[in-house]
Amino acid sequence: MRRARILLAAAVVAVTVASGLVATSRNDTAQAAIGGISWRDEFDLPAGTPLDQSKWKFDIGGSGWGNNEQQYYTNSTSNVVHDGQGHLAITARRENPAGYQCHYGTCQYTSGRILTADKFSQTYGRFEASIKIPRGQGIWPAFWMLGGNNWPTTGEIDIMENVGFEPNTVHGTVHGPGYSGGEGIGGGRTIGAPLSDAFHTYRVDWSPNLIVWYLDGSEYFRVTPSNLGGDRWVFDHNFFMILNVAVGGQWPGYPDGTTQFPQTMLVDYVRVSSWTNDGGGGGTGTGNSLKSNFSGRCIDIPGANPADGSRLQMWDCNGSDAQKWTPQADGTLRAMGKCMDPAGGALGNNTPIQLVTCNGNPVQRFTLSAAGDLVNVSANRCVDIKDWNSANGAALVLYDCHGGSNQKWTRV
Repeated sequence: MRRARILLAAAVVAVTVASGLVATSRNDTAQAAIGGISWRDEFDLPAGTPLDQSKWKFDIGGSGWGNNEQQYYTNSTSNVVHDGQGHLAITARRENPAGYQCHYGTCQYTSGRILTADKFSQTYGRFEASIKIPRGQGIWPAFWMLGGNNWPTTGEIDIMENVGFEPNTVHGTVHGPGYSGGEGIGGGRTIGAPLSDAFHTYRVDWSPNLIVWYLDGSEYFRVTPSNLGGDRWVFDHNFFMILNVAVGGQWPGYPDGTTQFPQTMLVDYVRVSSWTNDGGGGGTGTGNSLKSNFSGRCIDIPGANPADGSRLQMWDCNGSDAQKWTPQADGTLRAMGKCMDPAGGALGNNTPIQLVTCNGNPVQRFTLSAAGDLVNVSANRCVDIKDWNSANGAALVLYDCHGGSNQKWTRV
């Protein structure tokens, strides 16, 4: 929820669909590196029950929170409470029952902001919530994460933000050193009905060198270090979660005569799944072979003594050294003492995938995402079985990630 954020900057992706039921643009069939539930809150407590402070704590105050917001965050059940129907209600009200003072004078609004700092944090995994957001000009709900208190150096991942003047649009963003504030790197999805009309699931799958955003299980944005224009990637340490409803601010603007109060964000659940660290790769197994979900064959090096430039292929899985791809700390995937590499250092569509001597070039970094995509970090493109060829000898190329089974991989 970003300091002085006015707009989404680089790499914005907006997809419009015809109804509130979001069309799946990339199939989310592989669970890959996602493990079991590591933390959850289902909010199944009686009506009027306060926040579970074994899991959450409150931010309190009316400082403007770096965005010139107008609300005073309280720890009152008037603003944060279980509704008795399986939800947590975070409510923004036009009131000031205790004479709260804000940065602009006497506060006009109260609301709630809760976080798992000092209670729970995690590196990598799946972070998901089912939320029915509030609506109205100047209303700014968010589900997001921080990597510490030294912003922006420790990073920020915004899983869901909505501003009232764009009722149909969800935004997902990262902020860090050099891309903080209005320079955040983000994308969005616009659907055919206000998001406030129904519950939607908002999620990120986060793995080394890759974060992917989903609305209702459909991917709409992804970011790797290649998106940062040389700025530092700061997403390899623990982050904690935050839920809040802001009122006003430099990005959403301020309530006007059309804004109705109170406005409530209902949270059905928040769930976090672990990331199965099998050495930096992913997959449901712990082996080093990379098996195609499409053909059932494995990524293979042809020949007993492969020379630099040998083009990788698909072949029946056999457990040989030519099919054992070991992830390294530098982000490379290695087999037979050499690195997986995009031919000629090119990063465009249809670039062949080859084997060459490891040389420290960043283009040799690959990561297997939580959804089973084998992503070249520099290109932000996926390893793809060319022409959907299911036979032995099928070629491998880089291609725009589209979620097809010819781009899905499992460790075996």
